[in-house]
Amino acid sequence: MIGTRGVPARYGGFETAIEEIGQRLVGMGHSVRVYCRNPGQEEIAHKGMDLVNLPAYRKSALETLSHTALSVAHCMRHKPDAAVLFNAGNAPLIPALRARGIPTAVHVDGLEWKRAKWQGAGAAYYKRAEALCARSRVELIADAQGIADYLLDEYGRSSHLLAYGAEILDPGADKLPELGVERGGYHLVVARMEPENHVHLIVDGYRRSGSTTPLIVVGSAPYQDDYISFVESLARDTDVRFAGSVWDQDLLNQLYANARSYLHGHSVGGTNPSLLRALGCAAPVTAFDVNFNREVTAGHARFFASAEDVADAIREDDADPRGAEKRGLEGQSHVARAYRWDDVARGYENLLLQMAAGRWNAAEVGEVRAG
Repeated sequence: MIGTRGVPARYGGFETAIEEIGQRLVGMGHSVRVYCRNPGQEEIAHKGMDLVNLPAYRKSALETLSHTALSVAHCMRHKPDAAVLFNAGNAPLIPALRARGIPTAVHVDGLEWKRAKWQGAGAAYYKRAEALCARSRVELIADAQGIADYLLDEYGRSSHLLAYGAEILDPGADKLPELGVERGGYHLVVARMEPENHVHLIVDGYRRSGSTTPLIVVGSAPYQDDYISFVESLARDTDVRFAGSVWDQDLLNQLYANARSYLHGHSVGGTNPSLLRALGCAAPVTAFDVNFNREVTAGHARFFASAEDVADAIREDDADPRGAEKRGLEGQSHVARAYRWDDVARGYENLLLQMAAGRWNAAEVGEVRAG
């Protein structure tokens, strides 16, 4: 597993997917190696996965690619049966893996070139890298039907639809006092503080709503000081509480499970693990209105496209907490049926085994041909 911050999962969707899929592959009898870029990390194993922690050039535009280059070099010396390269931005490293004869699949994630942090040259690079992935003779993995449709429409490439999973939880509420909140007594945001996650719209909408129920904002982001300052300025004279990063996973699950509503602003990724986690905890969801979020929630959510939409959703959930709770339970029932980590891991196992053997069966591994 190459191209992410690795595990333990403390950052984003890719890391969550690797932790959930990797530990299950280990349970199926496979050896799993995960490349990490976490300064000071001393663990060499996690949930049965072997960890290789390598440095990176700590600059936003180069951090991922510099670390992936070192990871690929290590991978070439310690050749695996198959590799999964996460993030289409790592496409320049595909030829090295292929030259070494390592069967490779690329998880393309969402539309990285649309992210605000990659404006200008960065966006152009990600678009070219995405095209390079599509032209390369590697397998493509999409985690949402919308991404699979895009790859087919834009590049004529089929992909393997392997979405993320949702863990169904009832985690209790005993840790909530650590953040000074109680069951049903707060609205929640969990997101990296980046423009395309629309935390600014959510905070602005909360301000407009006039709600007296606090808004808890969990998350941070490297290299985003200006954006974070902007969001904080919108929160003045309101009961918005910035909790920063929450590493205690039990506390985080309790925050999802006991929120009056969970506001999800992600807009450019595919299937988002944070959204699935919220649904798995029966959080009443209000999501940014894009096809990926509509696909995952399957109608069991409110949607917003503006700060005023957020304000309306918050007012409605404040006025009808029981209705919000019902929406959360319906969403939980939906993902319990449709998004199972065990199924996702079996899909990865099947694809990787077929790749390692030099063949694959599209019907078995879930190749997507839209239309």
